Amino acid sequence: MCLGIPGEVLSFVDDAPLRMGRVAFGGVVKEVCLAYVPEAHPGDFVVVHAGFAISRVDAEAARRVFAWLEELGETESVREGEPR
Repeated sequence: MCLGIPGEVLSFVDDAPLRMGRVAFGGVVKEVCLAYVPEAHPGDFVVVHAGFAISRVDAEAARRVFAWLEELGETESVREGEPR
């Protein structure tokens, strides 16, 4: 099963061939393709799967997902980018 993880958009660049941005996942920042969510701006939360932001999500929903992952002991694998 694949899992989309919410992250907060920190910044973006529109002048690349694809809209790219820096997204924070519980303290880890990754480069993510934002082409599928052109309405996302810094401070917004997006769901990221395989390096692509696929939808926006509200901040409370993002916090709930990270709380669930923390309860399951899966936040370390999210930070490392590796499935357990």
